[in-house]
Amino acid sequence: MNSIQLMNHAADNIRILAASMVEKAKSGHPGGAMGGADFINVLFSEYLVWDPEDPTWTGRDRFFLDPGHMSPMLYAALTLQGRYTLDDIQQLRQWGSPCPGHPELDVRRGIENSSGPLGQGHAIAAGAAVAEKFLEARLGHEVMQHHIYAYISDGAVEEEISQGVGRIAGTLCLDNLIMFYDANDIQLSTEVDVVMKEDTAAKYRAWNWTVMEIDGNDVAQIREALDKALAGTGHPVLIIGHTVMGKGARKADGTSYEHNVKTHGAPLGDGAYINTIKNLGGDPEHPFVIFDDVKQLYADRAAALKTIVAARKAEEAAWAQAHPEKKTLMDTWFSGKAPKIDWTKVEQKEGSATRAASSACLKVLAHEVPNMICASADLSNSDKTDGFLKETHALQAHDFTGAFFQAGVSELTMADMCIGMMLHGGVIAAMGTFFVFSDYMKPAVRLAALMGVPVKFIWTHDAFRVGEDGPTHEPVEQEAQIRLMEKLQNHNGQDSVRVFRPADCYETTVCWQMAMENMDTPTALIFSRQGIPCLPAGNDYDEARKGAYIVKGSDEHPDVILVASGSEVSTLEAAAPLLRQDGLRVRVVSAPSEGLFRRQPADYQEAVLPYEVKKFGLTAGLPCTLEGLVGIGPKSRIFGLKSFGFSAPYKVLDEKLGFTGENIYRQVKEFIG
Repeated sequence: MNSIQLMNHAADNIRILAASMVEKAKSGHPGGAMGGADFINVLFSEYLVWDPEDPTWTGRDRFFLDPGHMSPMLYAALTLQGRYTLDDIQQLRQWGSPCPGHPELDVRRGIENSSGPLGQGHAIAAGAAVAEKFLEARLGHEVMQHHIYAYISDGAVEEEISQGVGRIAGTLCLDNLIMFYDANDIQLSTEVDVVMKEDTAAKYRAWNWTVMEIDGNDVAQIREALDKALAGTGHPVLIIGHTVMGKGARKADGTSYEHNVKTHGAPLGDGAYINTIKNLGGDPEHPFVIFDDVKQLYADRAAALKTIVAARKAEEAAWAQAHPEKKTLMDTWFSGKAPKIDWTKVEQKEGSATRAASSACLKVLAHEVPNMICASADLSNSDKTDGFLKETHALQAHDFTGAFFQAGVSELTMADMCIGMMLHGGVIAAMGTFFVFSDYMKPAVRLAALMGVPVKFIWTHDAFRVGEDGPTHEPVEQEAQIRLMEKLQNHNGQDSVRVFRPADCYETTVCWQMAMENMDTPTALIFSRQGIPCLPAGNDYDEARKGAYIVKGSDEHPDVILVASGSEVSTLEAAAPLLRQDGLRVRVVSAPSEGLFRRQPADYQEAVLPYEVKKFGLTAGLPCTLEGLVGIGPKSRIFGLKSFGFSAPYKVLDEKLGFTGENIYRQVKEFIG
């Protein structure tokens, strides 16, 4: 073991760098980073296993930061590891910097997840722990023996998502998950005891965690806790580290600036900053320095890692030689490439609800994609993810041979854990719930979009036709919300999210094909509760790959174009013959994905939706849902909902709200005059 004096010096080096980053940026959070420096230093200089020559090695330990505002602490520690330069960290929060204000996914540099919205980071870590267990059950301990470390704060414990993570991780006995809780008793506006009186240790013990309470700034106690955790407890481990916010900070008058709310979310300020750097042994004129003994500490760890990693990789090589078929599977699963699937095995029943059509696809995927995990938030028999479940069994404590994740009523936790599974690598994750509850998941959808994680969101009961459940369960604005994200790109230039709302069972199969082929972005699949008539015989469903296309039987030179997605397309098909009886030339367009359509060549877009032709849109959501396709003005009209609907059987709602072929016929006639 390294001397306590050296370890404290290294932690102070992290504090100096963290405070200096924030001071130079004139923005950021120094206090928490300074308080957490001792734990992060012990973990990174003595425990975390990774390969400096192969930073994406599948056997590496993973460290997930939850409080992204503590990024200066992480950037500083990674700089000591050699993953960032001193020049890099001096550009904290600046344009084009590799050190944004909250860390963004960059595995080669040691950033395993984008973090910031409190609570999501440790949920992602729990998902990674599930993935490791799942893969160990299929590949073997030799290649899946790493640990998942999470770092959380008081704010993450307060966020409701922590209950979902605590419950699920404890229920599944995720003993490969080690979480450090930086309990510094300070948050941005107040001291913690103003808003929280609970016994956190008792709460986690009740959730079946092993809990240790330590002085989080004491090297010996940190080591002892990590040693106990790594020895194995049979449970996920929570190390509650009581730390000092702004440890080492001094005010301009030289008095202590520790345990002060003001150090949480703002630079220390000129006088306080200078005194703090001096107190920590640094030079305020030249603070961006790695002390010589600290350089040696991390160089020694890099040398030790060569031996550790070489032994582990030798074990992996022996395993690969003994199990070549498993080695092939592992390489394929971690390649990030879309799986090969025989879609001819999907058997669809005409006229079925698209949620049932999705179930038919999931039944096949359960066999065709052996590294796929499907999840549901206690709705598998309603969102029809049970099509997958019936072909496998649920993940359980001490038994990860199944492939279904029963998340319970915890949509946001489920979503973030599925993201974590995919960030770990080797796993493809999908999850289901009712579309109206996508509201609970929106923060996770956004994070998945930012990181380009290709999770599959399955949302059913897509419209007011939920019926008797009433307005509380009827999604009205939800499609408009996800379509807004569909129009975005992330900062890497990728699509933000692919959104598909298929018109019938066969279009559902094509949409699932596109979802499984998409390994660059998240995919949202929106399905109906009720049965839907199929589109006309001979319809070319492969055209759905273009996002929007002309349905079979449409007129080549139309007087009016009828546009919709999902079940509303069949309503348009019911209205079209009535309009043709009046001598009108009618085109029906199915548009399962506006985003994909707008990425087609301009001449194709014009061919499907000619600018000069009148367009009538039908949506079971807000009219603005279709404005991007139908447009606004005298040549455009959209029939949709302007209220939350009513409670009644769906056929009654169709009649009362005007979603029938007869009423759409009247609406179109009125529109075109």
